[in-house]
Amino acid sequence: MTNYLIGVDLGTTSTKVVLFDTRGQVVASANTPYPLYQDTPDMAEEDPEEIFDATIAGLTAVMRRAHLKPGELAGVSFSAAMHSLILMGQDNTPLTRVITWADNRAAQYATELKDSGLGMQLFKNTGVPTHPMSPLVKLRWLNAEHPDLMRQTAHVIGIKDYILHRLFGRYVQDYSLANATGLFNIHTMDWDDQALAVAQVTRDQLPELVDTDYQLTGLNPAYADVIGIDSSVPFIIGASDGTLSNLGVNAIDPGVLAVTIGTSGAVRVVTDKPVVDPQGRLFTYYLAPGRWVVGGPVNNGGIVFRWVRDQLFAPEKLTAEQMDVDSYELLTTIASKIPAGADGLLFHPYLGGERAPIWDANARGSFFGLTRQHTRAHMVRATLEGIVYNLYMVMLMIEGITGKPQAIQATGGFARSALWRQMLADIFEQDVNIPESFESSALGAVVIAMKRLGLIDDLSAVKDMVGVTNTHHPDPSVFPIYRELLPIWIRLTRELSTEYTAIADFQRRHPDPTARIAPED
Repeated sequence: MTNYLIGVDLGTTSTKVVLFDTRGQVVASANTPYPLYQDTPDMAEEDPEEIFDATIAGLTAVMRRAHLKPGELAGVSFSAAMHSLILMGQDNTPLTRVITWADNRAAQYATELKDSGLGMQLFKNTGVPTHPMSPLVKLRWLNAEHPDLMRQTAHVIGIKDYILHRLFGRYVQDYSLANATGLFNIHTMDWDDQALAVAQVTRDQLPELVDTDYQLTGLNPAYADVIGIDSSVPFIIGASDGTLSNLGVNAIDPGVLAVTIGTSGAVRVVTDKPVVDPQGRLFTYYLAPGRWVVGGPVNNGGIVFRWVRDQLFAPEKLTAEQMDVDSYELLTTIASKIPAGADGLLFHPYLGGERAPIWDANARGSFFGLTRQHTRAHMVRATLEGIVYNLYMVMLMIEGITGKPQAIQATGGFARSALWRQMLADIFEQDVNIPESFESSALGAVVIAMKRLGLIDDLSAVKDMVGVTNTHHPDPSVFPIYRELLPIWIRLTRELSTEYTAIADFQRRHPDPTARIAPED
């Protein structure tokens, strides 16, 4: 009998449910979007009930499309976005929405931790840079500004914990996502006492810690009936989306760099032990025994490209929709007419603050070098290049810690764009390999499950599952352009940083009450 496994990827703007066979081939999938609420410039929240409903809807849709026979579904495994925070009351109902990694309202408290030196102490134990993305910093903010809410809090959890509690009635959290909270000690593999004191939470309020291959059984029969699976099917807890993405693109050997551009982005490499950046700029996150992921996350990936489409190319977007043409493909075609370097137009993509490489929640986006000769086509080309320049800076930081990358595996929504893939190869001056499957985090979750269930002997079996790999070779003819522009772009990043706080403070004093980020389409 053929075995099948489901990977559930709880993302920032949608939940993807993907059914794989044991060769790693996609059999069926469903993608259910939901809003990211941004009522103020610093807010970024989701509704936990909308995400739970999306999860159930996705599982149900995939099971109906697959027509599996009884016993063919071997297991379900989870991936989830990092740094989510939900406060739960005594009755196990949410006191807050999901406060996501993109929420910057705790920026002041991150700055205070950094300036006091306490942030670096915590970083050395937790591997999480001091930034408002982390639940530790968010809890500092909530305790200071919403003490009544904290007094009502019985459980402090993330979105995956919420989903699994609804399904199994238990609060459990894998080491990988716990690591990303800033409350977990990567050396003792337990909650960190100093971090708990800083966050003003107790162990009793936090979920039970388990490894990333932990198995849950006894699915609530009511949900099993709705989904159409047996309640005895094992659920494997899985890990964070970033670490699983490395696994899902076969970037788990030393020196193999994974570059992801989805809504956000990241550059990561796997090490065999926790390696901590002495300057506190890179994260260190657990994946599985003997495998740790070192890298840097960026806030501003595909979500910036979406802004360009919606705000600068709205007429073209409408035309594309009427003609049933992919609007992003239309924009990359427009950008491809502009030469490398966009004729000296530079773009800093910090529309939502930034994590790596600058770790500044107040950072803001900017075009630099505009002349009367520049067009909207130049602006879209500069936007795509600016996102890659930012990732290149993260790569330089990783190179200083773990050595020069020997290979680059790239994934995420950007991988559908030939132009963007080529930009990555040209700016990084290295071959870029693109696995056939775009669902790297879901595949990574399934590989964790396959090992736990005895279907494979080792995680390295993923190399036979990632499918055909397309390789983009760098074009030496454009090296001089990018080598000249990159130092200017980096210097500008440093120069502009002195004014980010001032403009961010102005925006907070004069917020746009209509601001809201809609779900990806």
